[in-house]
Amino acid sequence: MAAKLRKGDTVVVLAGKDKGKTGEIESVDPKAGKAVVGGVNMAIRHTRQSQASQGGRIPKAMPIDLSNLAIQDANGKATRVGFRSEDGKKVRFAKTTGDVI
Repeated sequence: MAAKLRKGDTVVVLAGKDKGKTGEIESVDPKAGKAVVGGVNMAIRHTRQSQASQGGRIPKAMPIDLSNLAIQDANGKATRVGFRSEDGKKVRFAKTTGDVI
């Protein structure tokens, strides 16, 4: 099945503690159905100091379920994603505006 949400897409969080926040997808795990969005679903991770990095309490973006994300259209609103064929290629488009993503 084609991916509706991909790395680099700007998304809106639909549910959870960060509802309404927007961010860019940093990575997607299609098998688990989760994605990491920058600045969303942050958790504090305690890391030990090493020669390479400073230790301490470091905020880290944790995975969020794909069902709680919606792509942001040109107007800045959440929209669903559809697929259609243009010039022999399968493209994604925003259901609200009809624009190709």
